[in-house]
Amino acid sequence: MSRLFMVRHGPTHAKSMVGWSDLPADLSDTAALERLDAFLPTDAILVSSDLSRAVDTATAIQADRHRLPHDAALREIHFGDWELQHFTEVEDQTLLRRYWEEPGDVRPPNGETWHEAYTRVTASVDQLLSQHAQRDIVIVAHFGAIVTQIQRAERLTAYEAFGHHINNLSVTEFEVQDRQIVAKRINHNP
Repeated sequence: MSRLFMVRHGPTHAKSMVGWSDLPADLSDTAALERLDAFLPTDAILVSSDLSRAVDTATAIQADRHRLPHDAALREIHFGDWELQHFTEVEDQTLLRRYWEEPGDVRPPNGETWHEAYTRVTASVDQLLSQHAQRDIVIVAHFGAIVTQIQRAERLTAYEAFGHHINNLSVTEFEVQDRQIVAKRINHNP
């Protein structure tokens, strides 16, 4: 059995939809980073999305953990033309509501559907679990990436999964056995 610890990056303080834009994380809460580092297994493998807010958060908690190359497949949802817009600024409010209320195959213009994000992140997680069987893995990623694995572990609909709140610098922990993942803690703040 191995464990998977998914950590949400430090806050960006943006008041808009931030997906693939490379905004920096505010990592000034050093006490929270120290608690997070102390909570995570020291012999775990560490990997992050390739966006700087995840990379820099991973660097802040790396310590002696073995670091893998950044993985673009662990990015946040791709919001396409909605990127960096506040919800009230999106021109097609009907499509925006459908995206959040009927997640699945609804696509933001030039973005990706929830199902596409789920498939992308799950494939990356499965590859990590296969390549590093029986090892603890820490993944520093984003709200959407973490929620995909909650949906998977809890066998939820996309709409039910979106109902989870995932704080910045929180840990969602899964146990993995025989390629099955089970959620043990969701949105834990060490």
